[in-house]
Amino acid sequence: MTALAGLRIGLVGPLPPPSGGMAMQTRQLAELLRGESAEVLLVPTNAPYRPNWVAHWRGLRAVCRLAPYLVALWRAAGRSDVMHVMANSGWSWHLFVAPAVWISRLRQVPVVVNYRGGEAAEFLARSARSVRGTMRRTSRLIVPSGFLKEIFGRHGMPADVVPNVVDLVRFHPAVQLSPAPNFIVARNLEPIYDNGTALRAFALILQSYPEARLLVAGTGPEEAALRRLTAELGIAGRVNFAGRLERDEMAQRLRDSRVALNPSLADNMPNSVLEALASGVPVVSTHVGGVPHIVRDGVTALLVPPSDPSAMAEAALRVLRDSALAERLRTAGLDSVQAYTWAAVGPCWGTVYRTAAIQRTRHA
Repeated sequence: MTALAGLRIGLVGPLPPPSGGMAMQTRQLAELLRGESAEVLLVPTNAPYRPNWVAHWRGLRAVCRLAPYLVALWRAAGRSDVMHVMANSGWSWHLFVAPAVWISRLRQVPVVVNYRGGEAAEFLARSARSVRGTMRRTSRLIVPSGFLKEIFGRHGMPADVVPNVVDLVRFHPAVQLSPAPNFIVARNLEPIYDNGTALRAFALILQSYPEARLLVAGTGPEEAALRRLTAELGIAGRVNFAGRLERDEMAQRLRDSRVALNPSLADNMPNSVLEALASGVPVVSTHVGGVPHIVRDGVTALLVPPSDPSAMAEAALRVLRDSALAERLRTAGLDSVQAYTWAAVGPCWGTVYRTAAIQRTRHA
């Protein structure tokens, strides 16, 4: 991919741990770019606190993290041909994205903002004016789905779509399907992902398949409450809270599953859904945000209303009971993820970076 070779790219974003979608995409993109002989200068937005005790003091920890972050930004911008900033909503935008854009501007380096948050509509309803002010200093706004492109367009900010990347070498179908009715939820344990709905749906599934098991792969502040909920529902013995899984283990756990559940209340382009499709696992997801932009109901996944355990359980049971439906979903899902390979997405990033670098040269 000659468009990427030799480029110096300042990549700004979170890194695992924790293994959230944006952190995983930042790490994966850095690896892929380096594989194309690009020089990647990583600037993590979630670097460890120094000293460690600062983590217990909310206001102080923000200052202690921000100061070294700004220094790292200044240095990276001075050595880069283009800055690529992973962006999210709320304070993350104001504390990390806006400074990255303004420092790049001061260093006269083109900056590409890659917005990935699932709560863009609410965020822009509050902060569109300040976001527009920052975006006027950028070269491009890139989003991973048509869903986000539409939202930013409503606020006068044109965006281009470059989708997420899924690793088809790591995430691939099992040679033989698991005979056990195993389910998986691969979202962090945060309110926005509504894992409680998945647990309640699973309790209903157990009425028909008492041998079923559910793996919850993720960490977060809701863990204690979700564990209490499994006890209240009487399903604690059938649910495994596996915590954060590394990529290879996650891939194996997906291959061991018959159905992947995605109960989120807001979403953009969840990699957990793409990885399930790539693993040949039928997906039952809520019909929210950008999800309908990456899967088609009844064709590549089954979509249900949010916060509706009965609908989620009914859809999951359809997959278990109807082998022909499961096979159609599996085949169509494997077909659809070809659009998210590095071979398909990498050249798009090469064009984005090179165009930004050329604009900088012309400006100079």
